[in-house]
Amino acid sequence: MKNPIELILGVFPRQLQILFINHMVEHIFNPAVEQPLFAENAYPAAMSDDVAELLEAYHERGFVILRDVLSAGELAEVRAGLAPYLERGDHGRNNFEGERTQRVYSLVGRGQVFERCVEHPRVLALLDQLLQPNYLLTASQAIRIYPGETPQPIHFDDKFYPLPRPRAAVSVSTIWAVDDFTEDNGATEAIVGSHLWDDAQVAESYDDDPDIDLAERYRGQLTPLIMPAGSCVVFAGTLLHRGGNNRSSGSRTAFSNQYCEPWARQQENYCLSVPHERAARMSERVQTLLGYSIHPPFMGQVAGRHPRKVLQPDYRNSLVVDDES
Repeated sequence: MKNPIELILGVFPRQLQILFINHMVEHIFNPAVEQPLFAENAYPAAMSDDVAELLEAYHERGFVILRDVLSAGELAEVRAGLAPYLERGDHGRNNFEGERTQRVYSLVGRGQVFERCVEHPRVLALLDQLLQPNYLLTASQAIRIYPGETPQPIHFDDKFYPLPRPRAAVSVSTIWAVDDFTEDNGATEAIVGSHLWDDAQVAESYDDDPDIDLAERYRGQLTPLIMPAGSCVVFAGTLLHRGGNNRSSGSRTAFSNQYCEPWARQQENYCLSVPHERAARMSERVQTLLGYSIHPPFMGQVAGRHPRKVLQPDYRNSLVVDDES
């Protein structure tokens, strides 16, 4: 039998339930800090996307493509934000990262345009239905594939969670096209429906060896994810995919944000990689995605307090304070 709180919450949309739970946890762990229940833009107006239709395609194929997520102006802002990092010319360290590929890690901490993409309402509308409340950002990076790059080893993004397949995805990935994705310039390639495969079927995929090749019988099943710049593909962490080889004369740029269940360890530790003073200026939703949040009843607490407390300008570590008293 459900308790009274569950019965009351059950009549509200799931996103309002999430906000209410987060608000209550916030005040339990940090009662001295008053925060509004509804942050600005925390509950956006209904999206133009048919979320139910997109979810049906996602569950069937393992991915769905959102068109026109970024405007021409936003794409220009993304390109300008990436330019100083890509101009450094650093390339991958192995065949998996890509020896003719550049990557920029901790992208969420490198500009407001990337913060906005992390909490883009069209993407979050899907994630709110695919992951548990309080889900986290687990990876955020830019990827530029240069001419002559070879295909990436086939893999799935939440392989490092040692749970037997078939299973629900622990993470959900997004890849945003900054340039058009074509068959020739290294568009991401996926095996449609492979998010439903069991362990035996994926046994010959990437297994910590960046030089392993895809089994011959699977190569004909690869489908290039062709999409124009400004689009975003959302796919299950269990979907087999790879970066394609770039046979064109130009580079192909994209960025990827990945999200995971609130109980799973993140690939990138944003509470360390993003400077506190920078994180403190971010929206409350982005802070929550980085890990400045509590997953009920108390996962993520800092010495019995809400982790967002460390972002306050007068914060002092309680262990130091206790030792000095």
